[in-house]
Amino acid sequence: MIFAFITYYTSSLLADCYRSGDQATGKRNYTYMDAVAAYLGRWQVWSCGIFQYVNLVGTAVGYTITASISAAAVHKANCFHKKGHAADCSQYDTMYMIVFGIVQIFFSQLPNFSDLSWLSILAAIMSFSYSSIAVGLSLARTISGRTGKTTLTGTEVGVDVDSAQKIWMALQALGNIAFAYSYSMILIEIQDTVKSPPAENKTMKKATLLGVSTTTAFYMLAGCLGYAAFGNAAPGNILTGFGFYEPYWLIDFANVCIVVHLVGAYQVFSQPIFAAVETAAAAHWPNSKFVTREHPLVAGRFNINMLRVTWRTVFVVVSTVLAIVMPFFNDILGFLGAIGFWPLTVYYPVEMYIRQRRIQKYTTRWLALQTLSFLCFLVSLASAVASIEGVTESLKHYVPFKTKS
Repeated sequence: MIFAFITYYTSSLLADCYRSGDQATGKRNYTYMDAVAAYLGRWQVWSCGIFQYVNLVGTAVGYTITASISAAAVHKANCFHKKGHAADCSQYDTMYMIVFGIVQIFFSQLPNFSDLSWLSILAAIMSFSYSSIAVGLSLARTISGRTGKTTLTGTEVGVDVDSAQKIWMALQALGNIAFAYSYSMILIEIQDTVKSPPAENKTMKKATLLGVSTTTAFYMLAGCLGYAAFGNAAPGNILTGFGFYEPYWLIDFANVCIVVHLVGAYQVFSQPIFAAVETAAAAHWPNSKFVTREHPLVAGRFNINMLRVTWRTVFVVVSTVLAIVMPFFNDILGFLGAIGFWPLTVYYPVEMYIRQRRIQKYTTRWLALQTLSFLCFLVSLASAVASIEGVTESLKHYVPFKTKS
């Protein structure tokens, strides 16, 4: 709930920074970095760009890992149904990552955010579907009475984990929660597709409130009911960790929904990277046919561009290879959430808002905003350290290209 409130509040501040000056008629800032440049100056743009694009690339890698785990879970669910729950149904993830990458190569040829509207709607439907299934299965198990051992403080020291592990896991969980709310890095880019009137910031604030409220409700339901159902033995992902085995067809459907959702989410988070490189290339080589010329296909209903085909294919291939090399699901997501939450969700929106509203130093409002930023920095730092520790532990047992789900 705290993460949800902070994210909504700072996202509202960020939405107000879409235009410089008047909120209805001021100069548009088309990207997150444009907004930072307008309010904080060019020096801040470099650090913002590093945080934003590292996080966007990392998110693409994380989604590839997650999609492969869900795809493998479909195979495992069918295997367990046929051979019994004690059967060895483990599956290499590499093949599924490659297939996901191939699919992304095709979808990445959609030119921009506007062409992704139908895919975004489909992804939202899929998200609602698998979340509802997870909540429903957890509720059914809880009602049936076949629940795991629960305690007020979660996993027990000396029984489930030692004291150090418990602290690391708690901090990693904070990183995972932060990642779940990590949409601020593309908020300005999405807001740029919103039509006015009413003013874009008003529409975006309403959309943000609806989105954060809905996702938080599902997060709380899935988390609380999942823990009620499985207790301290709850898997990191109740749909792929096989807390549930039956009905296998419903688990299959839920995991297919996850994969479809991630196909769309991958594209949404990759579009700012695509646009940044292609815009820069067009500015440097405006007369290059390779960079600027559009080639019509399918009776002129679809165009391809050689730079777009080449660059986006290379990006997808690189992100897929990185996913194959670093398949540590929870640790990777926790690290991405940790390093992205404070700067992109809190620091830059707060600093831009202070500059926009000309809030004087050491006033009550300035101190409150800076305190919020500092506390979020401490949480992000602790979560990042914990996630690095988790990756280090995973590397001790890691064999390249041999990861199984």
